[in-house]
Amino acid sequence: MRLAIDAQLDYGLAAPADLLLALEVAQMHDQLLVTDRLGVAGVGPMRPIAADESLGRRTWAHATGRVTAHYTAIVDIVRAPVVITGLAADALMDLPSLVVPYLFPSRYCEADRFETAVRREFGDLGGGDKIQAMADWIHHHLDYVPASSNGDTTAADTFVAHRGVCRDFAHLLIAMARAAGIPARMVGAYAWRLDPQDFHAVVEVWLAGGWHLVDATRLAPTEGIVRIGVGRDATDISFLTVFGQAHFIGQQVRVERIDG
Repeated sequence: MRLAIDAQLDYGLAAPADLLLALEVAQMHDQLLVTDRLGVAGVGPMRPIAADESLGRRTWAHATGRVTAHYTAIVDIVRAPVVITGLAADALMDLPSLVVPYLFPSRYCEADRFETAVRREFGDLGGGDKIQAMADWIHHHLDYVPASSNGDTTAADTFVAHRGVCRDFAHLLIAMARAAGIPARMVGAYAWRLDPQDFHAVVEVWLAGGWHLVDATRLAPTEGIVRIGVGRDATDISFLTVFGQAHFIGQQVRVERIDG
């Protein structure tokens, strides 16, 4: 399918600050970037850099006062609905070096705190069947509640509160997967059929020698996920990181299918 993406950000800065934007679609085998354009008003010269694992890119800028960013893209998705049941987990010693870091606890995904619970709840399952059972558990036990968490909320907090937004669902699934010895990483994305439309956070797990998308919220079909970037948790996939003080004015994201 062919998707058109339109994202706009509007922020105000109390003092001059450096910005790191992550809005641009990553060029990958299953999402082919046809054309895109990033425009940012209120900033000095911009400098693009490769993102984590050279998957996608980020853009540095220095700004003062009001900053508005506008990103548009057309991308072809060549991906069927993702099915992970039946996929085997790779032996840890066979993991590629770039995959190994996604086994470890991180700031928002305290995998070491979930080992006992994961073993008790999902111990009889393996590989993709285990991940699917975790995603099902999260979907059935967590309520999706806008504004129910903040920038300090971790997977453990979400597990206790039984509510959150997409980043919280993703953090909990990542923590559980890593606790089971299955690499998992956070994905910042645009999403077709997401309602209300916004930036989205999902998960990729490493099974059968490759990364596979999983969305525990079930708010968007995996065949309509468009990756921006990946990382250990929300720290690494923020669409805007401000090295200074900023206040939010507004943002808008639209993802539409344009091939019928």
